[in-house]
Amino acid sequence: MMTDTLNILSGEQIALVGDNGSGKSRLAAAFAARCGAKYITFRDSYGSYGDRNFFMQQRWNLFTLEGDPPSAGEVLRKEAASCNDADAALRRLEDLTDLFGLESSLDKYLVSLSSGELRKFQLTRALLGGAHTLVIDNPYIGLDPATRSSLTRLLSSLTGTTTLVLVLSRVSEIPSFITHVIPVRGGKAGEKQPRETYLEATLPPAVIRLRDVTIRYGDRVILDRLDWTVREGEHWVLTGSNGSGKSTLLSLITADNPRAYACDIELFGRPRGSGETIWDIKRNIGFVSPELHRAFQVDAPALDIVTSGLFDTEGLYRHPTEEQHLQSRLWMEAFGIGDLVGRPFLRLSSGEQRLCLVARAFVKDPPLYILDEPLHGLDEEQRRRVKGLLDRICGAPGKTLVMVTHYPEEYPSCIDHSLTL
Repeated sequence: MMTDTLNILSGEQIALVGDNGSGKSRLAAAFAARCGAKYITFRDSYGSYGDRNFFMQQRWNLFTLEGDPPSAGEVLRKEAASCNDADAALRRLEDLTDLFGLESSLDKYLVSLSSGELRKFQLTRALLGGAHTLVIDNPYIGLDPATRSSLTRLLSSLTGTTTLVLVLSRVSEIPSFITHVIPVRGGKAGEKQPRETYLEATLPPAVIRLRDVTIRYGDRVILDRLDWTVREGEHWVLTGSNGSGKSTLLSLITADNPRAYACDIELFGRPRGSGETIWDIKRNIGFVSPELHRAFQVDAPALDIVTSGLFDTEGLYRHPTEEQHLQSRLWMEAFGIGDLVGRPFLRLSSGEQRLCLVARAFVKDPPLYILDEPLHGLDEEQRRRVKGLLDRICGAPGKTLVMVTHYPEEYPSCIDHSLTL
């Protein structure tokens, strides 16, 4: 497939990347017209039914819409019936409904679909008649991290049969299934580059990189060929149901799982198993987790527990300096537990213990924070305090965060990426 400026080979998945006004959308539209590709653009628009009506629906809650607005299912069935091979299109509609999880959206008014539902609807509509090539402009605009992650998985599922061309303004949005990147400047496409080469040249360095990581316990597959890159300054939320592999994944990164040495894992640009010690790895990571909390049975003063984070030990086995003790006290004050410095750790409440362990993760001011359920067991005031601190601390240049939680309301506002297992 080619135009005067684009040449895409079979099996390639392309991202067109450029600044606002660079001409990437015009180039993509011209490519789609030239090659007969399906073209979808996401501008928070509801298409032919009318942006005016969508505005009215949002403002007047459907009461002033003229006529009876169509449901998503009605539009899709009508579209399928109009295809050259209507029977095949209707069968494809059933398959796409299952693939995209659209069943609950079909009876909704088209104008009432959420941004995520609208993207699924438009993708389904574009694929009803079959599409060997799909050009998608701004697929992630306006979506929250969890929905972006869901859409990425959905698009990835199409790559076996469809060539995708994504038009993106942010390099950080380039998904892992993209094979090549074409930079666009002034309406002209630059040289096509392999995705990894382009990202390494344009994005901050990788802090965590996993390639094709698989973890099995007997017949049970916990992680299945996982590729994941976390770059300096990114703030990730890691989600998934109980047993989906979140704790296993984190244990590979923090060097607590010996299987890490059989996997292709890099941390701060250094391959796992290249001579580093477990202490070399932990030195740059502030970590807290429910497993760590359960295992932490050191009945020392709370101040010593927090200070032990400077040495990555579960107890304080060396005499800290006055400056180090002051540093620990300041962090305890920041987390609202300054009055606990002399209290034995095991006599604190569960919430007070969790705050001590969170302060312990922050006390050495590491470049990477891995926080597994850091707000677990905290009351509302404490949650607000910790979320605010996370935003202030992780918003600083060079700070990278991976946070696990089952509750979207616990996300700090700094979260800009998500991974769902």
